[in-house]
Amino acid sequence: MLGVKILLQKILFLAIAGALGTLARYGMVSLMEKNPTTFLPWGTLSVNLIGCFLGGLVWAITEHKFHFSGDTSAIILIGFMGAFTTFSSFILETSEFMRNAEWIRAASNVLMQNVVGALALFAGFSTGGSILQKIQEL
Repeated sequence: MLGVKILLQKILFLAIAGALGTLARYGMVSLMEKNPTTFLPWGTLSVNLIGCFLGGLVWAITEHKFHFSGDTSAIILIGFMGAFTTFSSFILETSEFMRNAEWIRAASNVLMQNVVGALALFAGFSTGGSILQKIQEL
């Protein structure tokens, strides 16, 4: 029974951290994108860059100064940072491959995340357009 209680507590902490990350992302994007006609999506760029910076900061602090438990790191990195930006998770994973000299894994991760992600975006966009066209024909 104690194991279930601990698991539920971890899930609750992850959910709270995720909610805080989501609210932080929403707030940052809202602040940065007051003018939607700018050249770049500055809100998204800001959260991704801040997320990468904070992810690296947490990683360095937990590895070199304070040795947090795996659960605490997961709450921070997966809960908060995962909701704040998935880009930071992608960069942390790729950096870990590079750090371990797993160059093919790192390159594959970059290509898969970016190329396949873009293809999936366009596939979803195309599918949505087709569905909307079919609805209009009815």
